Amino acid sequence: MSLLIGNNLVVTINYKLTDDAGNLLDSSEGSEPLAYLHGSGNIIPGLEKALTGKVEGDSLQVSVEPAEGYGEVIPELVQRVGRAAFQGVESVEPGMMFEAQAPDGSVQRIVVKEVEGDEVLIDANHPLAGVTLHFDVDIVGVREATEEELAHGHVH
Repeated sequence: MSLLIGNNLVVTINYKLTDDAGNLLDSSEGSEPLAYLHGSGNIIPGLEKALTGKVEGDSLQVSVEPAEGYGEVIPELVQRVGRAAFQGVESVEPGMMFEAQAPDGSVQRIVVKEVEGDEVLIDANHPLAGVTLHFDVDIVGVREATEEELAHGHVH
């Protein structure tokens, strides 16, 4: 009997992720399938919900709206900062990514959007914020998690 996907099970999937225009954003093709611990927040909520109750061998197509993916774009996370904020960086160019410490002490990734003189426009939103995500998924495995995996909250 096949295990129905649910909390505390290890699920292994092959997937292809595209945006509304069909651009390939990510894929497991050419690498190991993705294994995650269901119910532990290891994958985005919308995809996890869609996989719940499925079994090994199932294939599905899932569209995930931003609210159930990487969230909406938060305008406050796009701001202008002085070039001096990039001390030690010789050349700051659009598209460059940096890690910065957020006010709460966590690390956030920022992307340089534009550079005008001594001002730099940065964006701390997730690169896929505001994007509807389209997944093609093949479920290749479902198994019980080990005690260690359950204790750590992720697959070993």
